[in-house]
Amino acid sequence: MHHHLNTDMQNTEELIIETSHVSFGFSKGQNALNDVNLQIPKGAIYGFLGPNGAGKTTTIRILLNLLKPSNGYVNLFGKRVTGTSNNLFSRIGSLIETPSLYEHLTGLDNLLITANIRNIPKSRVTEVLEIVGLSSYGGMHVKKYSLGMKQRLGLAIALLPSPDLLILDEPTNGLDPTGIIEIRELLLLLCKERGVTILISSHLLAEIEKLVSHVGILNQGKMLFQGSFKNLQQIREEKSIIEIDTDQNDRAINLLLENNHPVSQGKEFLEVKFLNICQLSAITSLLVIAGLAIYRMQLIESSLEQTFLSIINKTGQP
Repeated sequence: MHHHLNTDMQNTEELIIETSHVSFGFSKGQNALNDVNLQIPKGAIYGFLGPNGAGKTTTIRILLNLLKPSNGYVNLFGKRVTGTSNNLFSRIGSLIETPSLYEHLTGLDNLLITANIRNIPKSRVTEVLEIVGLSSYGGMHVKKYSLGMKQRLGLAIALLPSPDLLILDEPTNGLDPTGIIEIRELLLLLCKERGVTILISSHLLAEIEKLVSHVGILNQGKMLFQGSFKNLQQIREEKSIIEIDTDQNDRAINLLLENNHPVSQGKEFLEVKFLNICQLSAITSLLVIAGLAIYRMQLIESSLEQTFLSIINKTGQP
């Protein structure tokens, strides 16, 4: 079951990242990536999800031109990436795995080194320290930083060139809940106030579901889902059911079927596919008027996590 973006959406939206049929194999006959078509609209916060080893980091390395795809191509900012596309990459800030920082230097010095290499004015260094909330820790040695502070310093380095696009590989990995919230609020702010498009990879939906506008799910090198976060929520709703138990379940089944409520016998209870909230009261009235005693009437919502897992676990099935 593949869910694709509806086509009317593609034409109207400017895509910042678009990959076309990208495949990549580390060894012959074994594809790490298989026909990956990413579509990341301008201004999106795109959650790139999948279990560890799904191929997310490989995809990100291809987007950053650190690996060449064995098939397909990449468009960034609407331009095809070739060997000479360096000007495109100056518009991208990235954070891949843990930032490589000079532990024996201060946070400020770490930023100045990168700024000097990239000809970025010193005023920007002060700016990014402020954006990531490290102004008062610029003079502290990085080895004294907490993990969350190191991640934020890595983010500050990625932000130095005032990028239009941020590509972050598992930026919340190993952070405590406070650290995760700090990074989340920071990214939301960058997207809202500075119009930065963000691609953020994670193997945990829960870490990024409060952040993302779009989602792509990758497993075993294949895209299983791509769409807006709302699309994913719709799929979740489609999987919700109403559990029903009465004193006369056989009669209840007949009544429900006669009144066009598709019902089936679940493990313990009768199950009706949930459509909308009015349906609950309609079913209740129907059974009560028929004189049945209702012992259970419960809406069981599928969680986003379950939806995510069910999409992933469909791999390998025809």
